[in-house]
Amino acid sequence: MTALIVIAKECVPGKVKTRLHPPLSLEAAANVARLSLIATLRTGRSVPASRRILFFDGELGDLAPHARGYDVVPQPPGTLDERLGHVFDLVDEPALVIGMDTPQVAPDHLRRAFEEWPHEVDALFGPATDGGFWALGLRRPSGSLIRGVPMSRADTGALQRERLLAAGLVVAELPVLRDIDTVDDLAAVAELVDVSWPTAVRELVRARAGRPATAGGGSGVVGAATAGGASGVAGMRRVAGGAVGAPLAAGAHSAAGAVAAASATSARSLPSVEGVTR
Repeated sequence: MTALIVIAKECVPGKVKTRLHPPLSLEAAANVARLSLIATLRTGRSVPASRRILFFDGELGDLAPHARGYDVVPQPPGTLDERLGHVFDLVDEPALVIGMDTPQVAPDHLRRAFEEWPHEVDALFGPATDGGFWALGLRRPSGSLIRGVPMSRADTGALQRERLLAAGLVVAELPVLRDIDTVDDLAAVAELVDVSWPTAVRELVRARAGRPATAGGGSGVVGAATAGGASGVAGMRRVAGGAVGAPLAAGAHSAAGAVAAASATSARSLPSVEGVTR
C-alpha cells in the first residue's frame, strides 16, 4: 500500500498566489489557494491510500474539517527540497507526494500509485507544464533523492528526474498537469475543477474565453474527470550505461495547449515492464 502526502501551506492573503494579483485582489488570490487545497484534499480521500498525510506549514483554521482523514504533520524550517526530503524520511512505505497547485488532479491521475506498483518501477514522476513537477512517488522513500535539487525553476523537473535516474531508479511518468501560478494558468484550469470559485475568478475565466458575463450564481465548472485511461503511466527509462529518462510530453504554454497536453498524456497506457530500456 502507498501513503499519500499533500504538501501545503496556510492560505494567508499576501503570502500565497501573489502572482494572481493583479487582476485578483490578494484576498481573492488566497481564496484560490484555499479552494485548490480543498479540491486536492477531497481527491486524496477518494484513493485507497494506506494513510494520508497533510504536510502543512501554518495554522489550519477553517480548513480543519477538510483535512478529515489526514494526519497533519507540521513542516520544519528549510528550503522546499529540504522539507520534501524530511517528509519522505518520515515514512517507511511507498509514498506519493502532491502539492496544492494542481486542483484539477483526479483520482485517475493518482490511481497507478495506489495499485500494486509494477515490479521494476521505483519512482513515479508527474511533470508540470512549467518545467517543475506536481507529483513524486517513491517505492522506497529517501530524502536523499530530493535534497539539493533546486526548486521553483524551469528546469526543476528535469533535474529531479536526473537525480532519480542517476540513483539507478526506474522512473515511470504520470500525466502532465498544469500548475496554477499565473492568471493564464488559472483561466486554463479553473473550469476543470468542481469548486465554487469566487465571482472574480468566474469573470476572469469568461473574459479569457471571450464569453459574456452571466447573471446569477454557479461556479461555471465542468468537473475534473478525464476521458478514460488517465491512470496510465507513460515512458519508463532506467539508467544503465548512460540511458536517459523519457522527455517531458510537449506541453504548450497556452491554455488550450496545456489542457490538450494533459489530456493526451492521460490517455497513454503503462508499457509492459519487459519493455523498460536498460
